[in-house]
Amino acid sequence: MSNVAVVGSINVDEVVRVERLPREGETVSGGVFQRHGGGKGANQAVAAARAGATVRMVGCVGDDPIGAEALAELQGAGIDVQHVARSREAATGIALIVVDAAGRNQIAVAPGANRLIAMQVEALAGDPGVALLSFETPDAALSEAAAHAREAGWRLVVNPAPARPIPQAVLAAHPILVPNEHEAEQLTGIPEPERAARVLQAMSGAPVIVTLGAAGALLVDGDTATTIDAVPVEVVDTTGAGDCLCGTLAARIAAGDALAVALERAVAAASLSTTTPGAR
Repeated sequence: MSNVAVVGSINVDEVVRVERLPREGETVSGGVFQRHGGGKGANQAVAAARAGATVRMVGCVGDDPIGAEALAELQGAGIDVQHVARSREAATGIALIVVDAAGRNQIAVAPGANRLIAMQVEALAGDPGVALLSFETPDAALSEAAAHAREAGWRLVVNPAPARPIPQAVLAAHPILVPNEHEAEQLTGIPEPERAARVLQAMSGAPVIVTLGAAGALLVDGDTATTIDAVPVEVVDTTGAGDCLCGTLAARIAAGDALAVALERAVAAASLSTTTPGAR
């Protein structure tokens, strides 16, 4: 059985599709509104479940109707949500998303209850698998999750997005880091993806994957650098493509795939995810 434990955010996405993205101070009218489940952690959990993993979610939502709706949606995807807290101190996280006709997006997030995520150690009980972390989660929860994952023999995959300095406790667990090319540059100050990946590899002592959008993904493992091409598709919405890649990657690693094989499947899944609206 392939186990994946996801520690991350749970949001509701409020999406407006318009012909083009607005410039600063500009209103673009004529859009179509949709509401979807979102949050990097929840998106990754759904992707992992669809890729065949048994998934546990660690997170926090508000004690409000949209929080209940978000949990019901995750349960409907077959995800164990017993380690998701309900808070009366903050509302469920909300993302406001604008998507243009080419599938490009602008996103603003009100994290709400996601700021209150606390690691539930019980989520890492049982047979070891892959723990998947992302950076819409407080550093304290990330550090605790990484330490417990290392102690319990779980492999660690970390999506450092949105980019900020990676806690030393996370790096000490030798995670497979999966930034996109812009996050890799923010983390290292190096604009060239392979060079940035090698710096990150030296920091973590583990392989690094840099996602490249329509160009696929770059895997740096030891002295070897391998590019995995994206699948050509008709793009509708790129929102959540990186989350789909991370969740699928974690599921396939947990299932025993070699890292390069797992990444090939993850890149293909991420490409296909852009052919429909929404982050999932």
